[in-house]
Amino acid sequence: MPDLRELYQEVILDHHKKPRNFRKPEGANKKAEGFNPLCGDKISLFLQIEDGVVRDAGFVGSGCAISTASASMMTESLKGKTVAEVESLFERFHDLVTGRTPTEAGTAGLGKLEVFAGVRDYPVRVKCATLCWHTMRAALHDTTDTVATE
Repeated sequence: MPDLRELYQEVILDHHKKPRNFRKPEGANKKAEGFNPLCGDKISLFLQIEDGVVRDAGFVGSGCAISTASASMMTESLKGKTVAEVESLFERFHDLVTGRTPTEAGTAGLGKLEVFAGVRDYPVRVKCATLCWHTMRAALHDTTDTVATE
């Protein structure tokens, strides 16, 4: 397990120091706000959806390493997926980090997002990892209230 933890730390730190898609996409037509009062993480998430497909995704805000890395990796993974695929990805990721996936089959298609599996061992950090995901769902469903992880 030491190798997996090292990979986890390396990937998280890379995405925290150099977050991908840390911007508001020019053609964004969906937006939501998220806040994790426990850690102080704040996110504004932007999606450009055309013909039921996520064409672009971005975020701005501030947060801990796990929150920022999760948003960075999530926005990378959303592009080119249909809304239905994004909803499925949310469920699989959420199951992974909360420990609800009893077999590896449940994590199929998560790719690099699987590095977040270790978060489930730290329940307080699950909220950091899932904030952007819940915020993304709020954007998809045009929810105007700020998503809070309380």
